Amino acid sequence: MAQKAKKDRAKSNAASLNNLHIGSLVVHVLFLLSHFLLRSRSLLVYGLLSVPSFVCEYILETSGRPKYDAATGALKTSGEDLAAAGLTEYMFDVIWVTWASLVSVILFGNWGWLLFAVVPAYGAYLGYGLLGMGKNALAQMQDTGNAGNAAPQGNRRSRRTA
Repeated sequence: MAQKAKKDRAKSNAASLNNLHIGSLVVHVLFLLSHFLLRSRSLLVYGLLSVPSFVCEYILETSGRPKYDAATGALKTSGEDLAAAGLTEYMFDVIWVTWASLVSVILFGNWGWLLFAVVPAYGAYLGYGLLGMGKNALAQMQDTGNAGNAAPQGNRRSRRTA
């Protein structure tokens, strides 16, 4: 049964990665065609803001692509789960925001790059949430340290027996 799960994950990962690469190719080629054929857009900004997308795509490719034995064709590793929450999910978000930014630049001009500001804003929001969770954990640890010195709760009779 475990081998079936590995095969299913490998098939799902391969399909997800193929769709990701095809989508990336289409969006980037459309941008470059519109730049050279229709209107000139900033290639410097394109290069700078596409780098995070390319890095995320490379990391997803290296960690998620299933690996097969060359001689037998048997599945060696199915790759990491690309449907997992957390960092994998955020890398997909960076790629999709880059695609949306490219489409908005094609349609609305260089002002479309402002859509990419969502990425650092969302990162700051997540960082603020982590900071809040850290403060709460620290406060809980301090409260548990003081709980041993506190008087027992309850009525007078239960406090006398304690």
